[in-house]
Amino acid sequence: MFIVFIINALNSLMKALCILMLIVGLYQKNTNRICKSKKRLDGKTAIVTGGTTGLGLEIAKDLAHRGAKVIVACPFEDEGNNAREFIARSSGNDNVEFKHLDLSTFASVRQFATAIKKTEDRLDILVNNAGVCSYVGKHITDDGLNLILQVNYFGTVLLTLLLLPLLKKTGNLNEPSRIVNTTSLSHFIGKVDFAGWRKPLNSFVYYPSSKLCIALYTRELAKRIHNFDVLVNVVDPGLSGTPMLRKVYGALLAFVANVCFKNAWEGAQTAIFAAVSDEARVNGKYLCNCKEASPSRVPFSFDDDEKRRLLWEKTMDVVKFADPDVLQLVKVIDK
Repeated sequence: MFIVFIINALNSLMKALCILMLIVGLYQKNTNRICKSKKRLDGKTAIVTGGTTGLGLEIAKDLAHRGAKVIVACPFEDEGNNAREFIARSSGNDNVEFKHLDLSTFASVRQFATAIKKTEDRLDILVNNAGVCSYVGKHITDDGLNLILQVNYFGTVLLTLLLLPLLKKTGNLNEPSRIVNTTSLSHFIGKVDFAGWRKPLNSFVYYPSSKLCIALYTRELAKRIHNFDVLVNVVDPGLSGTPMLRKVYGALLAFVANVCFKNAWEGAQTAIFAAVSDEARVNGKYLCNCKEASPSRVPFSFDDDEKRRLLWEKTMDVVKFADPDVLQLVKVIDK
């Protein structure tokens, strides 16, 4: 009897969740905005992490269509090469490269950044799109961190800091280089749990937490960059039907999401807007639906300077970043 009750409860919950997804999805479909910028990117260079599938593939394809040299980065060689060929073929732009990058290990991040700085003399756009929302194989990385937090947050932070000098070298006040970080609507249920960064806890806890951390970090980095030759903003793509959903939630919910939610192209529009549009020449902002929005009010507020500084300091301890030249670029200027 108890088992029957549990099964019925789960079925009811599933139906309620599908109905909620339908309502939210239909609202998004009817209110979704598209990046209308026609800006060309000839002669410019862009990196898109996770640029081989889902939203990242759409972002990379758009930037290639605009004439940019596009470097797509992911940890899977076959997927990366297939994406490179697809982007080049669909955009008519052969200046597309795949480079290996595994954000779950700091060694790979450093190797990738070193290779970029050796081969590239400019970097105009860095789109930190890569992310995971479930455990793959192991819960704790070789660096001793929660896998989801390392890929979605710590690895992204380290990569950005390592590439910051090249971004600053490239950008200027008339045409700033741009950093685009990807958060999620789920950040509103996230929390900053310093004690849990090295624990293999539930992925449904750590995905929202990673997305909250990246939003707060974006705001803090923007305040630490002392002029506007580099712009850094965080984007919320909204609820989008991507391949990640099938892996995490199964075929049924993935099907509902693909029908009701934004498709990958629609979900990519705000990141593209942040990367290219003149309307997005802002710094440290939360962008959603191709416009500035307000992040959720959470215990670690977007505008709480002291809490953001604490997050920054503890993050620097974890990534063990010690380049004095870069740290000077992001040094807090006391008023």
